[in-house]
Amino acid sequence: MTRTTDSDLAPHELRVLVAVADTGAFSAAAGTLGLTQSAVSHSVRGSERKIGVVLFERGRGGARPTAAGEKAVAHARRILRLLDVLTAEARGAARSGAAQGPLRIAAFRSAALHLLPPVLQRLRTRHPGVEPRVRIVREVGRGTAGEVAYGKADIAIATLSGSVPLPPGLVTSGLFTEPYALVHAAGHAAPRSLPLVDWAENCGSYTRDWWAAQDWIPQATVEAEDDGAVLSLVSGGHGMAIMPALSLAGAPESVQITDLGPRRPTRQVGYVTTSELAGSAVVRAFVRELRAAAPSV
Repeated sequence: MTRTTDSDLAPHELRVLVAVADTGAFSAAAGTLGLTQSAVSHSVRGSERKIGVVLFERGRGGARPTAAGEKAVAHARRILRLLDVLTAEARGAARSGAAQGPLRIAAFRSAALHLLPPVLQRLRTRHPGVEPRVRIVREVGRGTAGEVAYGKADIAIATLSGSVPLPPGLVTSGLFTEPYALVHAAGHAAPRSLPLVDWAENCGSYTRDWWAAQDWIPQATVEAEDDGAVLSLVSGGHGMAIMPALSLAGAPESVQITDLGPRRPTRQVGYVTTSELAGSAVVRAFVRELRAAAPSV
């Protein structure tokens, strides 16, 4: 039988690490957890002693995780989530075996807007005990997959096939491949002559080579916050854009969508979860509904 030792971190110590990282200060973490500041400080020092590294940089501005602290907090979030899953799945098995409990979902904007609603509707109908919690995350930097890696989401709808490798311990699977198209104000005689409207999440590594080879595409002169703003600007005649199919779902009649031909760029949309949560009832139930609702584009 495996025994715990004095070097093992207890769940309450993990919660303290997460609270300090989330709030950025020992005092704020203490308020969140209902503890004194000295108790939080003592807990963090104890965790650092057990692990053997400094987890937070202390200063007048608060507490910031070190590189080691970032790793520790990410694992702490994932461990605490597994403890929640343990309880939910044990209770579900004792009752009806149905999936139940919270499910934290991260998704980029167009996926949350056009893909998630029917998925969540089917999920709630078939598994009323599941409690979806959705966060919309910009698909730049660590993106939605990073939310899973850092323990902030159980599953993410993400763009795959990028050049940046995913962190270890994640499980990915593709759902569909969506093409890019040229979008411009309806009726414009020479849309390729228009200025380019773009946004930060567009043109990932999967489209960059194609993009660079197109000598007719100018540098973006208008940059918007998201794809919805891009469509609005294009509709108003302020330029043209090159956008993926999911962003064009429900596009207004005032814009025209033109196919870019057989060599058009594409991107793969899929899901990302952790190896530990991939077999959980809530994640498996969500994946089934996600696959059933995945569009054919």
